[in-house]
Parts: sequence; structure tokens; C-alpha cells
Amino acid sequence: MDDKKELLEAIEAGRDALSSLKTAQNQLQLARNWGIVDIFGGGFFTNMMKYSKIDSASNAIEDAKQKLFIFQGELKDVSLPVDLRMEIGDFLTFADFFFDGFVTDYIVQSKIAEAKEQVLEAIEYVKRILYDLEGLL
Repeated sequence: MDDKKELLEAIEAGRDALSSLKTAQNQLQLARNWGIVDIFGGGFFTNMMKYSKIDSASNAIEDAKQKLFIFQGELKDVSLPVDLRMEIGDFLTFADFFFDGFVTDYIVQSKIAEAKEQVLEAIEYVKRILYDLEGLL
């Protein structure tokens, strides 16, 4: 019974992490969209919106990192077959981007795209782990 409880806790933590990752993905997409507008002639308002979305994306990524850390802890409580033991530590350092000091819009866009790709990889990884965990129920 304890194994099932631990498994359900891990699944819940994984779902929380997945939800936060999807929020980060959405915020990065919004930042990217405003960045494209900015490249093609946006002004002060566009720049403010872009950086507002970048700040929101950064906050969402920090939230996702915290939830991934919790998920990783819950995974340690679950007795998994060796082939299902997956470390998510690499994803705890993903998307560490800061836009202060960047001069050109293009560089900002490339950093947004890079962070978005890392978030997408983390989403797929968490989905695979959740699928495996749910299969153990």
C-alpha cells in the first residue's frame, strides 16, 4: 500500500511539474511573438510587452524548476525498475537565461527560442516518466 501511495505522490508531483512547464512554454511563445513584432518595427510599447513576457516566462521557468526538484524527490521514494530510473537533474538547470545587457533583438529572439526548446524537451521527458509511472499503477 505504501508503494502505491508513493507512486501516486510521484505522479501528482510530475503532473504539477508538467503544468508549470507548459505555462513556461506558453509564456516563451508570447515573448517570441512580441519579439518578432519588435524586429519588424515595434516601438516602445512593443518592447515593453516583449520584456514583460520575458519576465513572465522567467518566473514560470523558476516555478517549473522548483516543481521539477519536488518531482525528482518524489521519484526517489518510488521503487522503480532499473530501466525506469531516470534522473531529471539536468532539467533543474535548464533555461537559465537572462536578457540584461543584450543589445540586439535578434540575440534576444535566439535566447527565447533556445529556452523554448529546452522547456519542450523537459515537457517530453516528464511526460515519458509520467507514462511509465502510470503504467506501474
